[in-house]
Amino acid sequence: MPAPHIRTPLPGPKAQALLARDRPVTTPSYPRDYPFVMARGRGVEAWDVDGNRFLDFMSGIGVCSTGHAHPQVVQAIKDAADDFLHISSDYWHERMTRLAEKINALDPLREPAQVLVCQSGTESVEGALKLARYVTGRPRFIAFLGGFHGRSMGSLAFTSSKYTQQAGFFPTMPGVTHVPYPNPYRPLLAGSDQGKAVIDYIENVLFQSNVPASEVAAILVEPIQGEGGYLVPPDSFLPGLRQLCDRHGILLIFDEVQCGIGRTGKMFASQHWGVAPDIMTLAKGLGSGLPIGLVVARRTHMEKWKRGAHGNTFGGNPLCCAAALATLELVEHEYAANAASVGEYFFGRLRQLQQRFDCIGEVRGKGLMIGMELVTDRSTRAPARALCEAVLTRAFHNGLLLLSCGASTVRFIPPLMINRGHVDEAMGLIETALTEALGVS
Repeated sequence: MPAPHIRTPLPGPKAQALLARDRPVTTPSYPRDYPFVMARGRGVEAWDVDGNRFLDFMSGIGVCSTGHAHPQVVQAIKDAADDFLHISSDYWHERMTRLAEKINALDPLREPAQVLVCQSGTESVEGALKLARYVTGRPRFIAFLGGFHGRSMGSLAFTSSKYTQQAGFFPTMPGVTHVPYPNPYRPLLAGSDQGKAVIDYIENVLFQSNVPASEVAAILVEPIQGEGGYLVPPDSFLPGLRQLCDRHGILLIFDEVQCGIGRTGKMFASQHWGVAPDIMTLAKGLGSGLPIGLVVARRTHMEKWKRGAHGNTFGGNPLCCAAALATLELVEHEYAANAASVGEYFFGRLRQLQQRFDCIGEVRGKGLMIGMELVTDRSTRAPARALCEAVLTRAFHNGLLLLSCGASTVRFIPPLMINRGHVDEAMGLIETALTEALGVS
């Protein structure tokens, strides 16, 4: 039976009408999973054009970190709009400077930093790559299988979470070598510690036989891998990468576009391991829905850029900076801690569910960045791709918005402001979706 708040079969008549209008005029390249046509949202709730209510546990791919239309964020945007809508980054304004000051106060690099403001995660990655090449004078990079860093031609060279993102676009930016990301659930290398195994592979295989370490500008990595399956690396991994980079004069870039800004229960995911990068990229949840990205780099690196070496037109937009400042205030003083505590409760509920459903192979993550891996058999750990897709579809029809990642992982990335009541409601819908999906898959 549909959830009480789903009033019409999905998609409803107004949604169907909008889909019909959209089909001839919008690119088919968007990876849309189900026909959700949003009309409005408040907090963790969203309503479609037919008046159906949904619990949103995907938050615009982790963008709506403070929930839909948080009043503090909305007011900050309105105040900025009353002043002016745009001044290019060729000039200055107070909110842009204050945002850079705030990032320094949060101290993600554990030393003074400078900031380049842009519009998206992929643009922040492009900026980080250009800076790394500019500073080091080296041409090569190392990336990780399963990583997602964007779809523009530079960042796409690093993206390897699905081959469809690369298909038809070769050649991308040259000079990128991919290595395995440590996955304890599905290990690719020998050894009980997959973090150490990956570091050993880079040092003793890659650098000895294929890629001269002296030519590597940077290693780009997600502290917790997102699109690749919400993979939490072993504790040895990030410290080992830091030591490897220091030995060879390589810059370490942390892509925290998805895992940053309180998502894992700390402001930055890398803080779980006490490791600071040379460069960090931020976006998604930074603006609570407004398009903003940051390249945050050690001042000693960033100040080497000469005038005109890099820039953009819309970077530092006053409305986006205002949204980011309000978001950081909320996350720092309330929502990061809430993500940690509610995330722990959510983990417990999912692990109880795992005991009742053999198709749940693993529950993993940190804070409110949680993956539920679905398998056809727990002993072989074979991915249950069709089941995962069916769960997303059934969840939608019952009033819960979800996304997948990795081979067959249902990912939970709700707004950071959710409470235990929201988790309990979601768990009922998840169990119903699993039961229904198992009946048809």
